[in-house]
Amino acid sequence: MSEIRNERRRFTRVNIDLPAEVHQGGSVWKQRLIDLSLGGAATDQPDVWDAQYNEPFTLIIHVTDDQQLELHAYLQQVENGRLGFTVQHVDRENIEPLRDLLAQHIDDIAILEEEMSRLDSA
Repeated sequence: MSEIRNERRRFTRVNIDLPAEVHQGGSVWKQRLIDLSLGGAATDQPDVWDAQYNEPFTLIIHVTDDQQLELHAYLQQVENGRLGFTVQHVDRENIEPLRDLLAQHIDDIAILEEEMSRLDSA
């Protein structure tokens, strides 16, 4: 099944372990980023998880002490202590930091550039 899931993915996911916060309404959950792509992200699942699954989330990824990345997403999967999000929107000020972060973890930058062009045309 994971092969089928990978075939349906439009963007390469890379394993990145960074602190993250998941925001929804007035709730904030402190989590760890597991992986990231141009189209999605996965985090660990907190012990107390009482989110509204059909409402949007804001993911704040702490790249460095003074740099964070903000992504707007919907929850797509809850499985084995892992939350899978589909990124619905990346603000202009966050697209380059997202690209730069992914570039640090992708072996073939040409793949990232090709995926960025698909993102622009979507």
